[in-house]
Amino acid sequence: MTGLLLDTHTLLWWWLDDPRLSVLARRAIADPANPVFVSAASAWELATKHRLGKLGEADEAVGRFAELVSADGFEHLPITYYHCLTAGAYAVEHRDPFDRMLAAQSQLEKLVLLTRDPAFEHFGTRTLW
Repeated sequence: MTGLLLDTHTLLWWWLDDPRLSVLARRAIADPANPVFVSAASAWELATKHRLGKLGEADEAVGRFAELVSADGFEHLPITYYHCLTAGAYAVEHRDPFDRMLAAQSQLEKLVLLTRDPAFEHFGTRTLW
């Protein structure tokens, strides 16, 4: 059993059944033996990017976030001050606060991050794609 943390694009692509979601990621998410976590940072990122007009396809995801997470049997992962301190302390020159938070949560909660973003290599995050 491996705990998984979904990057925001992974979560959105799962919900949209987007072909950009890798076969390996899709199988890992669908495997009932793997607990799947969704960070509060993903709700924040979806809402922010949707407001900025960058994610027109995220209307339903933003409006029904909690309902959709629960419907898939995923677990909500709140942001704690431990996550914040770790995210802020990374020496990595990476300015995206959402990525920094997901890296910290993945590390502290010992979860594998499902992402296609190579930026997480710099954080030492365990990833799967």
